[in-house]
Amino acid sequence: MNNKLKIDYLLTRTKRKTIAIYIRNGGVEVRAPLKTPKRELDKFVASKEKWIRDRLAESMKISEQKEAFELNYGDLLLYRGNKYPIAEKIGNRLGFDNTRFYMPPGLLPMQIKAVCIKIYRLLAKRDLINKTLDYAKQMSVMPSNVKINRAKTRWGSCSAKKSINYSWRLIMADDDVIEYVVVHELAHLTEMNHSKKFWRIVEGILPDYRTRQKRLKDLQKKLSAENWG
Repeated sequence: MNNKLKIDYLLTRTKRKTIAIYIRNGGVEVRAPLKTPKRELDKFVASKEKWIRDRLAESMKISEQKEAFELNYGDLLLYRGNKYPIAEKIGNRLGFDNTRFYMPPGLLPMQIKAVCIKIYRLLAKRDLINKTLDYAKQMSVMPSNVKINRAKTRWGSCSAKKSINYSWRLIMADDDVIEYVVVHELAHLTEMNHSKKFWRIVEGILPDYRTRQKRLKDLQKKLSAENWG
């Protein structure tokens, strides 16, 4: 840590070629080439002081929002881009009936969140698998499997064995955003990279994929302030 600077930072040296600054968990990390002089790093960090301060303030705000996040009856949840209320329903059943997320009465906020996640996973398994099979036919490919996981930072992935995984959180997105992730992963069945050929495959199916990408990032920003566990 550097105590002489206005901004303290954690320094990590690697075989990289450039200096980069990351804001992580309310702190500042600088990643730099192995032989970069310390004074040069200090100067670089000082030149980015305003940007760092702004990012730290934003990070703190998000942390506070996550800490305060909870779900209660009457709150609205996103499902395929639309909002639906959390509702009490007498009995022990839980689910989604196209108008509301329903569950037994008298649950605590933590219990409500756990039930909502369970419902989301069921909806994701049904809807995302169906979307994948529909587009697989259109793209003349077929995954070996389609699974739903709890990933927080990746919307989807495709393994070397052609198995596709989606985060259950994706089911909150608009249909056109979901379709982008589905097509993206299916394109990896042909090109296991992000080459120009890969993006041509995606664009061939979704000419407006860049717009969909941006909307996916907007959802990621929203969810970054929500503690879904």
